[in-house]
Amino acid sequence: MVDFTSEFGKHVVDRLEHEKVIWLTTVSSDGTPQPNPVWFYWSGENFLIYTTPNASKLKNITFNPKISLNFEGASPLGGDVVVFTGEATIEKNRSKPDPGYEKKYLRIATEEWNRTIEDLFEEYSVAIRIKPKKLRGFN
Repeated sequence: MVDFTSEFGKHVVDRLEHEKVIWLTTVSSDGTPQPNPVWFYWSGENFLIYTTPNASKLKNITFNPKISLNFEGASPLGGDVVVFTGEATIEKNRSKPDPGYEKKYLRIATEEWNRTIEDLFEEYSVAIRIKPKKLRGFN
C-alpha cells in the first residue's frame, strides 16, 4: 500500500493531479525495459492508461504484468524523483472511457489535436489499469 500522508506523499498527490504525462516502463519478452510516455488518470487508488489494441506494451504486460511509472525528469540537482512500481491488468472492450480521464484530456484532444473525444477513444480503445504497490523517491 502506498502512503500519501507524509510530506513526500502529499507532494506526489499534487503531481498526480497536475501532471499530464507519466512514463510507463514494461519489460519485453527478451527482458529489455521499454519506457513509454503516456497519458494517465489517477483515481485515488489506481492508474488508468489507454492505448491502441496493437501496442507492444500490451504484449509486454501479458508476458510480465510488473511495471514501473515515473514522472518526467528530476530537478537539475537530482530532486523531485517519483517512481511507482506495481502490476498492470488489461481491460479490453470497455463500453466508454472513464469520465475522469476524459475530463483531464478533453481540452488537449479537441483544441490541440483537433479530434473528438469519441474519435480518440476509438483509436485508444484498450485500458490498462495499474495498482501501485510501492512508491519511492524524494523532493
